[in-house]
Amino acid sequence: MEPLASRIRPKTLKGFVGQEHLAGEGKPLNIAIKQKHLFSFILWGPPGTGKTTLAKIYANSLKARFYELSAVSAGKTDIKKIVAEDTGEQPKILFLDEIHRFNKAQQDFLLPIVERGEITLIGATAENPSFEVISPLLSRCRVFVLNELSEKEMLAIIKRTGFKMDKKAKDWLIAMANGDARQTIAMLESTSKLYNKITVETLKNTLQSKFLRYDKQGDEHYNTISAFIKSMRASQPDAALYYLARMIDSGEDPKFIARRMVIFASEDIGIIQLTALVVANDVFRAVEIIGLPECGINLAHGVVYLCKSKKDRSAYEAYMKAMEDVKKYGNLPIPLLLRNAPTKLMKKLDYGKGYEKYTKEDLLPDKLKGKKYLK
Repeated sequence: MEPLASRIRPKTLKGFVGQEHLAGEGKPLNIAIKQKHLFSFILWGPPGTGKTTLAKIYANSLKARFYELSAVSAGKTDIKKIVAEDTGEQPKILFLDEIHRFNKAQQDFLLPIVERGEITLIGATAENPSFEVISPLLSRCRVFVLNELSEKEMLAIIKRTGFKMDKKAKDWLIAMANGDARQTIAMLESTSKLYNKITVETLKNTLQSKFLRYDKQGDEHYNTISAFIKSMRASQPDAALYYLARMIDSGEDPKFIARRMVIFASEDIGIIQLTALVVANDVFRAVEIIGLPECGINLAHGVVYLCKSKKDRSAYEAYMKAMEDVKKYGNLPIPLLLRNAPTKLMKKLDYGKGYEKYTKEDLLPDKLKGKKYLK
């Protein structure tokens, strides 16, 4: 029997929940769908936020032949078969889930096919495509960023399933799912098969039941990396090493782990131990050069080092506060003494006037004078 998530999947934007910044009236994907504009793009966002649904709605609007592949298991042969298939005037749309799993050689193979228009590519990924998708292919695709679903949106999706439950069960389910609609629907479907009533207790029982299998690249992926980061933050190498081993054993991309370690080195250790970023970068480089299984040793080395390092989030927190002001005030006028003055006119307008290399004058825009981000 077809899974519930597929059965209730909307076929048009009218029934689509979430991503108003993309699918709402007058927004990019809404316009593209209405105007039947054929182009390649990448959907980047957390699991269960509507990437597959949006791809199918888009393909349906263009009456295109829709092909769905996972980059985890697909290869060049699968692409060749799609290209070779005769669809007449009907356009071909390839939805490539987890596009970041395609290696460079596979992406190089895909590039000229997309360039020639033999297929229109829709990639889906939970990873930053600028790290994992080769530049030539990325430059030929527009990137749309999807957001985690809100509580209100999750409630709308729960209502669509048709299952009855009290407010406590809904609240627990929304908190557990963390904005992942697919996980929410799977939980409800499995609970309904195992129990007569959906309650917090039966949902918890289902969560631990062998009948509910989570996608390794979905919630399990995010739960484990979360546990890994929090264990390093708490300076607990034993726990961090366990979650590292668990990710490696499950087939997690070691570069994904190493990237998170580089971020952690600046976010959680920062200026109190400057060598942390150096070590994390060296670990990432070692992972790239050596690969599995041996690079697991390099990761373990780095994990223990980061765990035992002192922690200081001051640089990270200062940056976040500065970003808040950027969002709040926009592009405030830069003080004249800091402005570049490559022309005579600019010099006449006092651009760069009074600038001293080692000045103690406050260099923030006038509206922010005296503001301290770094404590």
